[in-house]
Amino acid sequence: MSSVPTDASTMRVIEQGHFHLEDSDQTERFQWLLNPPNPPPLWKKLFSPLRNSMFFLSSKKKTFIAHAVSFLESVFPILNWFPNYKASQFKDDLLAGLTLASLSIPQSIGYANLAKLDPQYGMYTSVVPPLIYALMGSSREIAIGPVAVVSLLLSSLVPKVVDPAIDPNAYRNVVFTVTLFAGIFQAAFGIFRLGFLVDFLSHAALVGFMAGAAIIIGLQQLKGLLGIDHFTAQTDAVSVLESVYNSLHHQITSRNWYPLNFVIGCSFLIFLLVARFVGRRNKKLFWLPAIAPLLSVILSTLIVYLSKADKKGVNIIKHVKGGLNPSSAHMLQFNGQYVGQAAKIGLISAVIALTEAIAVGRSFASIKGYHLDGNKEMLAMGCMNIAGSLTSCYVATGSFSRTAVNFSAGCQTSVSNIVMAVTVFLCLELFTRLLYYTPMAILASIILSALPGLIDISEACYIWKVDKLDFLACIGAFFGVLFATVEIGLLIAVSISFAKILIQSIRPGIEVLGKVPRTEAFCDVRQYPMAITTPGILVVRISSGSLCFANANFVRERILKWVTGEDKLKETSKGRVQSVILDMTNLMNVDTSGILALEELHKTLLSHGAQLAMVNPRWVVIHKLKVANFVDKIGKEWVFLTVAEAVDACLSCKFPEP
Repeated sequence: MSSVPTDASTMRVIEQGHFHLEDSDQTERFQWLLNPPNPPPLWKKLFSPLRNSMFFLSSKKKTFIAHAVSFLESVFPILNWFPNYKASQFKDDLLAGLTLASLSIPQSIGYANLAKLDPQYGMYTSVVPPLIYALMGSSREIAIGPVAVVSLLLSSLVPKVVDPAIDPNAYRNVVFTVTLFAGIFQAAFGIFRLGFLVDFLSHAALVGFMAGAAIIIGLQQLKGLLGIDHFTAQTDAVSVLESVYNSLHHQITSRNWYPLNFVIGCSFLIFLLVARFVGRRNKKLFWLPAIAPLLSVILSTLIVYLSKADKKGVNIIKHVKGGLNPSSAHMLQFNGQYVGQAAKIGLISAVIALTEAIAVGRSFASIKGYHLDGNKEMLAMGCMNIAGSLTSCYVATGSFSRTAVNFSAGCQTSVSNIVMAVTVFLCLELFTRLLYYTPMAILASIILSALPGLIDISEACYIWKVDKLDFLACIGAFFGVLFATVEIGLLIAVSISFAKILIQSIRPGIEVLGKVPRTEAFCDVRQYPMAITTPGILVVRISSGSLCFANANFVRERILKWVTGEDKLKETSKGRVQSVILDMTNLMNVDTSGILALEELHKTLLSHGAQLAMVNPRWVVIHKLKVANFVDKIGKEWVFLTVAEAVDACLSCKFPEP
């Protein structure tokens, strides 16, 4: 093919300001612009994503057995690497799993207490979900189990449905039903590639939400740390602090407060924080903060047992039911009045759990240099929570603190989750009776020691520097969780994120372009002050993916104000505007409102003696403009491939005075 000219030297001006093409290559270029491939039909737009969403189906021609093997490898990634699993890898995974279990056992008991469930349910949640994830998950480092934020979420939302103080059995059943719905939503997100729904909770909002939740969790641990009997069911900071003050004041005045709870809790909290500090300063001592919680449980239990401190007012766990996870299938609520509420809480829990798990998994996957498939992770999380709901578990997800320990311990594969689950199961079978004298203050101190990892002040400062609207979502979520409820905090965060998108859609950037000296590039004159504009020609770029009902009138009015002089524009002050060139390079779509706005713009420009030209419209856009006959209205000769061609054409034309 012959070379394509880069200027308008092949154009010859004729009467009435129109021109015709003399070069066959230029004619061919017009054909490229005006005859793109037709967009896919509506049915294909609707059903192709659904067909392609089945990530475990291969488009290649394979035998039935090959398809079955491919399907199994997609659903169970462990089949890809386990045949090549080595003994040296198992040695590393065994050490990592045992280290992980030493942290997971006390944390699981504490998080179950935070979720207002009996201690054994936290340990159950550290058995079945990790085993399912090890078979279906694609992350090598992520540690599965109960986490603080999800436990807080359940303890703040489910009591609005059933009060655990009045009917603990019904409360537990609703929690299991919520877990089932969370698993169903997570699996659906993965199968149908609906992971974008998780992105509605932006990174900035998640930072604020986690920080606010961490403070609320910490305040709620004052009950166990101080040995308070009566405590509020509210989760906002004001209500919690008022409850702490009133309860503590009442118990002190009635001489019913026992400071040994506080002494034991604070002593071991200091020990845990020191161990955490030493582990961070010396990477070789990573195991110290990992085993410190279990060591604290053992020592505190031994102290209480030997000193008979439980008879002196120290609150203890007492009975912890052991044994294999019992079935909870008969406890699920499908016919009662709580199904709708359980489904709503399940959806919220699913989004929060997925957001945390995928963020944690991707962080450590990037360190190891491999890609984490978000949709497969969602399917794995969904299946493990569905299985968990049937085996007395509540919502499980990836824990940042335990994943960091797993990574530091040198885990090689998800076998470390299997080792952890087996260790926790053995503890349920053999050692639960030894937890009878474990003080509640220790559980509070273990949870408090893990909370600093949820508050990321440096990340909040970074968000403030980069994007003020993102920071608004961050502090909105933070203060919403802190002074209202978890639901309101999430609603504020999502609302601000949506408002940001809406503002950007309604008020898109409209850039005036000029030619950068010694180049053929036309760029924004505000970004490049040296760019030269052409007198009488206004070159505009619409920095939006779509010209639609939300922004079409704004774009039309802004351009007309520049043309009529209502909004003085220094770049076009050199005489009357005779041509308006729309650079549509960034415009991916246009709707009927956008086409109507372009038609009105064209009519108004004609009444002012100005011509409208379009540059490089995308295939979907030019197809719709042709169907709407807009291309015929402005003239096919006013559609160009580059801004330079459009400017040259406008300079070659003589426009009548208005």
